[in-house]
Amino acid sequence: MEFLWTIFEYLVIVGLVLVLGLGAAIVFEAFSRRFNHAHAEGHPIFEDPNSLKQVPCPYIFDPAEKYISLIIPAFNEEHRLPGALDETLNYLQQRAAKEKSFSYEVVIVDDGSADGTKRVAFDFVRKYTVENVRVILLGRNHGKGEAIRKGMLHSRGELLLMLDADGATKVDDLEKLEKEILEVAKRELGDSPDHDSSLRISDIPIAAFGSRAHLEERALAARKWYRNFLMKGFHLVVLLAAGPGIRDTQCGFKMFTRAAARKLFTNIRLKRWCFDVELVYLCKWFRIPIIEISVNWSEIPGSKVNPLSIPNMLWEIGLMSVGYRTGMWKIST
Repeated sequence: MEFLWTIFEYLVIVGLVLVLGLGAAIVFEAFSRRFNHAHAEGHPIFEDPNSLKQVPCPYIFDPAEKYISLIIPAFNEEHRLPGALDETLNYLQQRAAKEKSFSYEVVIVDDGSADGTKRVAFDFVRKYTVENVRVILLGRNHGKGEAIRKGMLHSRGELLLMLDADGATKVDDLEKLEKEILEVAKRELGDSPDHDSSLRISDIPIAAFGSRAHLEERALAARKWYRNFLMKGFHLVVLLAAGPGIRDTQCGFKMFTRAAARKLFTNIRLKRWCFDVELVYLCKWFRIPIIEISVNWSEIPGSKVNPLSIPNMLWEIGLMSVGYRTGMWKIST
């Protein structure tokens, strides 16, 4: 009995040491990221594979030059990216042919891929020109959140849409998000008796989140067990960290006005899977309206989410909670 009690005491001590060590690591990492939102790095240079010239890119604080920018993060997406880009660019070209005022760009952010993603991306630049398709190379893998942040900060659209490289959501669903943003913008302008008539949609901070919540019952039956477990547990953690209001924070199909993107992506610090949760937190802090809209979505083989993603998600949620609640992470306005 004494032997068992000794083992129990030992396990308790080890557990306490691990908990304290993890807590200290979270605090240290949160502290080290307190200035990460400053993003003092220089603007990336886009390469034009047709002319072999470098094309300086704009910054999010510059005036918009396109109606919409589509930001696609890609990490080892050599096989899934071509189909998604073909569908996306076919849609954009057809819409541009019908609507003379419609202009677009697709920004592919290669997040340190080790396969042929870079080659595939530049093939599309050659085909559609650097005016319409651009590639940002991050050099090494930083995470989906960082790839999207980089793309958002260096896009030219009045509206900015993030979408996944697997094509899980049909690109024409962007019209649903666009319509809702336009309606909210009209109400915002109409409710203000002294609004500036020169204001554009890009000047009003609004966010529209694509949602798969309406597909949850079907998805539970189709998904692998660990993805269902991850989803349910994650919903609880998100509720505690960012509060209620959004049923599906993790859908990779989100649209922002340029004004919203300025506020959000110059402040975001999380670099991987949980950056969406930080976006929700920041939207609430800035009082940016969030519209959640059902979109068509299908499971595409090759997902990067796996059981090893769970510790990373919990780690990032811990960082966010400590960073903001202790005041270490200041929000730039």
